[in-house]
Amino acid sequence: MEPINRKPQTIDEYFACVNADHRDVLQELRQTIQAVAPNAEECISYAIPAFRLNGRLLVGFAAWSNHCSFYPMSSKTLKKFRNELRNFQTSKGTLRFSPDKPMPVALVKKLLKARIAENNARANKNRRKP
Repeated sequence: MEPINRKPQTIDEYFACVNADHRDVLQELRQTIQAVAPNAEECISYAIPAFRLNGRLLVGFAAWSNHCSFYPMSSKTLKKFRNELRNFQTSKGTLRFSPDKPMPVALVKKLLKARIAENNARANKNRRKP
């Protein structure tokens, strides 16, 4: 089988190029996102796996050589949960974790629910404009 020399078009294609440890953790993250946001659509955005809701990016995630990243696509959400995220390395829009210390599912669910609320509020605001 020849290696894929093009950018992945689906999350499954992305996972095919990721090492097993990272893939397992990211697959669990994917399943949590699907459970909490069943109407969100899978996509590849900025060359990483992501989910869209109401036509807007909801969250994304990626595997890197020494860690995995979760992208809430909102610095506001990261600020809101900064106390719960103190055990993780964060930057303006990124949450980093290692495959051997994945993010707790309960925390992922909280972040997702906050992002869904933010996403819905933005979608509703845009609908009201003439």
